[in-house]
Amino acid sequence: FLPLAQAGEHKMGISRDSEHKRRLTGGRKKTWRKKKKYEMGRQPAMTKLSSHVAVRKLRVRGGNEKFRALRLDSGNFAWPTEAVARKTRIMDVVYNASNNELVRTQTLVKNAIVQVDATPFKAWYQQHYGYELGL
Repeated sequence: FLPLAQAGEHKMGISRDSEHKRRLTGGRKKTWRKKKKYEMGRQPAMTKLSSHVAVRKLRVRGGNEKFRALRLDSGNFAWPTEAVARKTRIMDVVYNASNNELVRTQTLVKNAIVQVDATPFKAWYQQHYGYELGL
């Protein structure tokens, strides 16, 4: 009698492998090895918009460190047509194509549409072109 994990059943956990996917024909693939450490995934950070900034360090493969943002209130934003980028305050999460709940809970994810404070960009425009924006 073998425990379930050794009898060919999958252990739970977040994995970045493709071993769990089906073949091109649609058939199931046999499990031929255990999950490996280098295929490991982690829980999403689900970064919230908040003035109480919280960033945690993670030890990752090779002893390196990554930074996991749990709460943020600012970021580096670009104005591509003017080729300028400035650090500015995030005011609000306006839209998210993937999920409306991410808007309601003010969650910052990739491709979320956010409203930012225009002050640094206005100051750059004033200094660069010599007249004030938004009058």
